[in-house]
Amino acid sequence: MLSFFSTQYYDNVVTERPHLDEPSIRLVSVIGDDVVGILDVSINDDAATIETVAVLPEHARTGTATRLLHAALPELRRRDAQTLDAWTREDPAANAWYQANGFDERFSYLHVYKEWAEDDTAFAAPEGLRPVRVFAHAPIELEGQMRARFRRVYVCRQYVLDLNSLSI
Repeated sequence: MLSFFSTQYYDNVVTERPHLDEPSIRLVSVIGDDVVGILDVSINDDAATIETVAVLPEHARTGTATRLLHAALPELRRRDAQTLDAWTREDPAANAWYQANGFDERFSYLHVYKEWAEDDTAFAAPEGLRPVRVFAHAPIELEGQMRARFRRVYVCRQYVLDLNSLSI
């Protein structure tokens, strides 16, 4: 989706809306004939997760994502969800949006990318094989070491919204 190109998720862009196996809420924002935003939330027992929240760049910062979230919240409560979580990287706008909407950061870890020219001695592979590209998770405590060694290191954050604390 175009909305991810300017974020740190540019490497995880999908061209079709993902299918969700579990119960879910799938909302779209439409202006005229154009879909300008989407919100997909999966529900697993009493926990829900924002799988996708995306707004076209020309409609960013117009309240579209917030309106989609506020439309989903009553439905989540009707389905007995107690929490709504989301995962994002270091993008200032995304982090500010979650915080402005009442989410609290609960957990973080690192997304580490090893490109072909970077040191691969940390990665085990069968004899004769050399890792060309690697995507790995690392504990947040290793952030300094990882940033010194690899060019693409991102903090991945989990935000959680306690739905019981909302008056919806």
